[in-house]
Formats: sequence, structure tokens, C-alpha cells
Amino acid sequence: MDMQWDDLRVFLAVARAESLSGAGRVLRIDPATVGRRIARLETDLGAPLFAKSPTGYALSDAGQRLMTHAVRVEQAVEGVSEEMAGRSGGLTGQIRIGAPDGAANFVLPQVCARIARNNPDLEVQIVALPRLFSLTRREADMVVAVSPPTAGRLSVQKITDYHLHLAAHRSYLRQHPPIERREDLHGHRMVGYIQDMIFDKELDYMREAGVERVNLASNSVSVQVNWVRQGGGIGVVHDFSIPWFRGVRKVLADDFSLTRSFYLVRHADDRRLERLNRFAAALVEETRAEVARLEALT
Repeated sequence: MDMQWDDLRVFLAVARAESLSGAGRVLRIDPATVGRRIARLETDLGAPLFAKSPTGYALSDAGQRLMTHAVRVEQAVEGVSEEMAGRSGGLTGQIRIGAPDGAANFVLPQVCARIARNNPDLEVQIVALPRLFSLTRREADMVVAVSPPTAGRLSVQKITDYHLHLAAHRSYLRQHPPIERREDLHGHRMVGYIQDMIFDKELDYMREAGVERVNLASNSVSVQVNWVRQGGGIGVVHDFSIPWFRGVRKVLADDFSLTRSFYLVRHADDRRLERLNRFAAALVEETRAEVARLEALT
């Protein structure tokens, strides 16, 4: 069949949104029209592209195979657009970053704001979710990760190391027995992750601290550090988050410290897109500088 780019564009929108209504919002067309376009494409190909259920549209085996080819066509189209627009001007268009909510809340907003100020036609989206992202399905253009992936056609660049410490609000420390060694943590209220919702082994901080029970738990770093700020207990927090919360102090800083790293992960094929290369370079440089600046304040 003579497949057109516009057919693939509709297919990609449904695959990424997992719904006709979501794809319709992205494409700015009626969901019923999206459904008809998909039905026609499935008829032309002679295979179902999606498994439809009340929860949404999931790619079928045929849809997975088409996804690989559709993404390559999309990249080729974007590459042509970049060539036609020229490479000397500012960054334009939309770029979506997936990130764990620690980076998304306390580092990336100011980093991306600075990049956007220098590129007024650029639109930046930060998806702050405590989970893994699929670059193959283009849930994001690039991902800030806490551990480098080991599978897939991906490009991985280390951004920077960062540090974490036990911390508590001074109001909590005033009202509870002093903490002079790690054993003194027993009997204190601890703040941390919900154990069965830790999506990356690098986030299992409390196990390394020797803490067996967490009293206040959340899958969100932002919730955890806000509990600490409210005097709810002691938690392992990012050093770069401490300057945002007056009264939060490190605990056992000389006895317990963790070092982790941020990595920038991209689909390997995107290395050919100059716009994404330039944005990635700026993101890495600005993130390194911002983490260093915030950590120096603690």
C-alpha cells in the first residue's frame, strides 16, 4: 500500500496517548475522525494495530512492528524540517523531558527556564513521574534517569553525581532525643519510599541506612521532603532539595552519605537531530551547574 506520513502521524498519536480522545487533542481533530483513520489504516494493512479495551488502546504485535518504522519516518521528517529551518537560530518546537520527581521538582524547573529564556520559541515539557519512561514509544524526547539502562537502542550520557543525607526539620530535632550515631535512629519516625513502589534499586535509601521500618511513606520525593519539612520525621533527602526548605538540617552527615548519578537517556536515532543535540548539551551543562550550586548551600 502507499502509506502516507499523515497516516503514520495519526497512528503514532494514538500509540502514545493510548486513546482516541488523547490523540485527538494532540492532533486537534475529532476523536471519531481519529478512530476512522485508524480503522482505515488497519484495513489497508490487513492487521489490527491496537488491542482495544475499556482502559485504552494498547499496541498489538503488528502495531509494535509498525511503531518501529513510524518512528524512523518521524525522525526523518523532523530532520528535514531542521535542515530547512537552518541550524544557526534559536531552538524551537516542543521538547518533552521525563524525570524522577526529585530532579523534576528541585533542579529542572530553573534549568529549563534558563534555556527557555534564551530560546523564546522553544516549548519545554517536564513529565515528573516516579517511574520509567519508554523512549521507543516517545513518551518523552529524552529522560533523566538515576541508573543507566542496559537494553535498547539508547544513547546514555552521565550528567552529574549528586548526594543525599539523612535530614530532619529543626523542630523535630528539638522535640526528640539527640541522634549521635546510626543506632540512635531506632525509635524515631522515619520518612521514605513505599517499599513495593521503588522502581529503581538506586532509590532504596533506607535499606542502606539500616532502617527496617518507615512510618511515613510515599512514592513521591516531593511528598517525603515535605513531610520532613513539616517535622514529621527523619528522611533521606537530596542535598539539592535542602536549600528550598528553611529549617531542614542534615543528620549524621559525617556518618551516612549516599552518592548517586543522573544520566541523560535518548533514543540512539535522535543523535541525528541537531535540535535535540543542542538542547541536550544545554540541559547537561545547566544541570551540572545547578546541582553544584544548590549542594554548596547545604
